[in-house]
Amino acid sequence: MSIKDFINGIVSEVEGQPAAAPVPTPAPVAEPVVHVAQEEAPKPVVETHAVDAQETAFAKALKALWTHGDSVVKGLIEGMIATAPAVFAKYKINSNMLIAQLMAQISEECGAGEEVVENLNYTAQRMTEVWPSRFPSVGVATPYAHNPQMLANKVYNGRMGNVMGTNDGWKFRGRGATQTTGREGYQTLAKAVGLDVVNNPDILNDPKYFLECGVADFIACGCMPYALNDDVVGVTKKLNGGTIGLADREAWLAKWKHALA
Repeated sequence: MSIKDFINGIVSEVEGQPAAAPVPTPAPVAEPVVHVAQEEAPKPVVETHAVDAQETAFAKALKALWTHGDSVVKGLIEGMIATAPAVFAKYKINSNMLIAQLMAQISEECGAGEEVVENLNYTAQRMTEVWPSRFPSVGVATPYAHNPQMLANKVYNGRMGNVMGTNDGWKFRGRGATQTTGREGYQTLAKAVGLDVVNNPDILNDPKYFLECGVADFIACGCMPYALNDDVVGVTKKLNGGTIGLADREAWLAKWKHALA
């Protein structure tokens, strides 16, 4: 038998057999669906309505009382309003009375936003009145007249952490909401707010940080215990070192209390 006949015979036998039933493909087994509860991100516990009301009152009062507050630093008003809720919460300025005490001092110190950098452009006569021990006569004061940088280094170096023979007096002259002054004052503020105001003093007048720097300085100076007792004289002495401008501070306090009521 030839190979061809042998193969044809096998094929004939296979074709004569009934076809084997197809093996069914097993159906896929569905995996059980496990529902895992998703934990929600923690949310701060905030009295929303109280904060909103306080923010609105502060915003309205600031706009009403600081009518030229943006004249020197553009966007200062909106920057203060935007940061107020977080700043007040962080530093526990949690009542209208505390806001009024704080803002009365800030309003006087920085001229309601119009005097955010200390003006040291003095006449010789005025210097003899402000610093009589340093300038006992007009003649002694004359070289410093209308020379703010020279005057700053003369009257501020050698104290408040400023180094003699440097430009510290000028670099660390009064700035910001509370007119922070002196190297030590800037160093203390830098630690409180976490900003490098020592190497970048103008940060104090950045609208994003203006309010916080002022509040932090207010607290660092020891004003809070007096503010809590509604003691404007005590607050003024702590922040100013004396009672300069006390009548104006009292007037600002009355305005802020009325505006926030």
